[in-house]
Amino acid sequence: MTVAVETGTWQLDSTASTVALRHRTMWGLVTVKGAFTAVAGNGEVRSDGSAVGTITLDAASLDTRSAKRDEHLRSADFFDVANHPEITFSVRSAELRDGEEVHVVGQLTVRGVSRPKSVTARLVGADDTSLTLEAEFTVDREQFGMVWNQLGMMRGLTTVTGTLRFTRTAATA
Repeated sequence: MTVAVETGTWQLDSTASTVALRHRTMWGLVTVKGAFTAVAGNGEVRSDGSAVGTITLDAASLDTRSAKRDEHLRSADFFDVANHPEITFSVRSAELRDGEEVHVVGQLTVRGVSRPKSVTARLVGADDTSLTLEAEFTVDREQFGMVWNQLGMMRGLTTVTGTLRFTRTAATA
């Protein structure tokens, strides 16, 4: 199935989008899960079918259902939200390939540290007014200065999952 995505500008529908993370801790015995409750973004699909855009997360909005843990995650040990309130993923290019597969190349910025990041997303729905992408990828938190690891409890990569629904705001001339 090949889907054509309409050209123009697109706005993230924050009420229909989710960005979550999970990380194994306690020496791999416990999986901590959380979701960002404040997500924003926009993009542009160009006439050649490529796309660019930005996804922004309010770092302080991470909710793991533990107030004490969330407070620690907001501290300088992790996201340092006082100095770095936003996490951004700037999409440099996104191209639809092989039906529903979207190859995304961008830059992830966490705690003021930017790193290149390529992601394979899936286009799970599209019509003239909306489109929905799903993606899952891993991040090495240490590459972004999050090195707190009391007693070696936190190992491995953090998995980020997202379901992003965009609505079309305007056609490109």
